[in-house]
Formats: sequence, structure tokens, C-alpha cells
Amino acid sequence: MGALLLASAIWAFSFGLLKTALGGYDPLAVAAGRLALSLALFLPWLRRGPDAGGVRLRLAALGAVQFGLMYALYIASFRWLPAYAVALFTVFTPLYVVLFDDLGRRALHPRHLAAALLSVAGAGWVAWQALPSGASWPGIALLQGANLCFAAGQLGYRRLRRTERGTARSEAGNLAWMYLGATAFAVAALAAVGRPVDLLALTPRAGWALLYLGLLPSGVAFYLWNRGAARVGAGALAAANNLKVPLGVVIAWMVFGEPAPYARILLGLAVVSAAVLWAVREEKRPERS
Repeated sequence: MGALLLASAIWAFSFGLLKTALGGYDPLAVAAGRLALSLALFLPWLRRGPDAGGVRLRLAALGAVQFGLMYALYIASFRWLPAYAVALFTVFTPLYVVLFDDLGRRALHPRHLAAALLSVAGAGWVAWQALPSGASWPGIALLQGANLCFAAGQLGYRRLRRTERGTARSEAGNLAWMYLGATAFAVAALAAVGRPVDLLALTPRAGWALLYLGLLPSGVAFYLWNRGAARVGAGALAAANNLKVPLGVVIAWMVFGEPAPYARILLGLAVVSAAVLWAVREEKRPERS
């Protein structure tokens, strides 16, 4: 759990930094740059990953979804949303984790569905009442796509890590193959529909921000997160996904100076948090015969 806490603390600073330093650049260029830096950081461990080619390909595919596609959607959402709203609308991820885990077990619990609806109601109220002018539903839709990718990826890694013996050799080696898949996806998407020239037009401030985001939130924090995800239950993993939300909102306000209607946001977060806790608590109940 300590790895999940540390990763959340690192991620909390990325919301405001992305908006203020890299908000005007092509999302695919930013994603490709971040992931290329993460790959470079973990490249020395690439040979320590699994020996089986099939497992390597599965890790690369997971990385393409959890990191590559997720970042393309996540960074694009900043075009429509302020940083605090991006942090806020990641609250759906824990419920996606719980529901995906239920589907994988083929044991969908009605209480989890009810909790999901309660969470949607709480976040929807915040969106209707608290989003500033200039924010819109396309940003929320993009962010939910990113949340789905992140939830599916971390559960997929957790399952792969527990079922394939080769993945126990080196956690860093596993992540190296995931970053390889993520970078390949992001670079291909950038070449196809993006603006690669944006990477050459970075200001010094944007360049330093990209370096920080690529090495710490994208590199180290994802390593810590997937390491922790492989060692905890789905309920604890779901709850931990929300740790970065209040931290991200507070930092966007106090460090980056974004104005926001915080009373409304906190009320909406309370409703969503109650839904998440309800879903996680159900997981801990003993099954009745």
C-alpha cells in the first residue's frame, strides 16, 4: 500500500503542471514525449523482463492501453477542462476497477452497480453546478475513456503478474516492456494524426515540465503503482485510485492558483467517495452460503 500512496503523491502535482506548462501543445506529442522518457529510464531493465515472447507481447499491449491510449485521451481532456476538474473526474476509476474485477470473476454484485450510479450522480451534480465557462462534456468524455484504460490496464497487469511466473523476475523489466508498447503506440498515433513539430517547439519551461512528467509521474510513479497493484486486493486497489483526487484538487488551488467553487466540489466528492467506500466495503463482507 505504501507504493500506491507514494505514487498518488507524485501524481498530485501533474494535473496543474500539465495545464499550465503544456496545455497548448498537441496531446499526442506530449504523450509520446513523456512515454519516450519513461522508456529511456527503464530501458536498462528490458532484458530482465520475461523470457517468453508471448508474455512480453501481452505486457507491451497492456502498456499501450494503460499508458499510451490513456495518456492520449487524458492529456486531450485538458483542452476543455481546468486542472482541478481533471483531478475531480478521475473519481470514476475506482468504480471501473471494482466493476471490471466483478466482470472478470463473473460475479457482478448489485451493490456495486448501485454504488456506480451513486457515483455518477455525485460527479454529474458537480459537473452541472461547478464547471467553469469553457469546460464542456467532450473533456469529461475523453477523461472517462482515459479512466477506463487505466482501470483495465492495472487489473490486467495485476492478473498477469499473478499468473505468469516469468513476470516475477523483475518488476522493472515488466514495466520496461509496458513502456515499450506504450511508446510505440503513442509515436505511431503522433505520426499518423498528431503534430510532431510541437516537440521541437517546446519552451524551456515546457521542456523541463515534460522532463519531470516523463521521469517521475509517468516513469517512477507508474512503476510504484503497478508494483503495489500486484500486491493488494481489488478493493484496496479501487480505493487507492482516489487518493490522488483530493491531493490534485488542493495542489491545483494552492500551488497553481486555479479558482474553483470548492464547497460544491467537496460536496460532490463526498457523495462519490461514499459510493466508492460502499463498493469496497461490500467486497470485504463474508459471502453467505
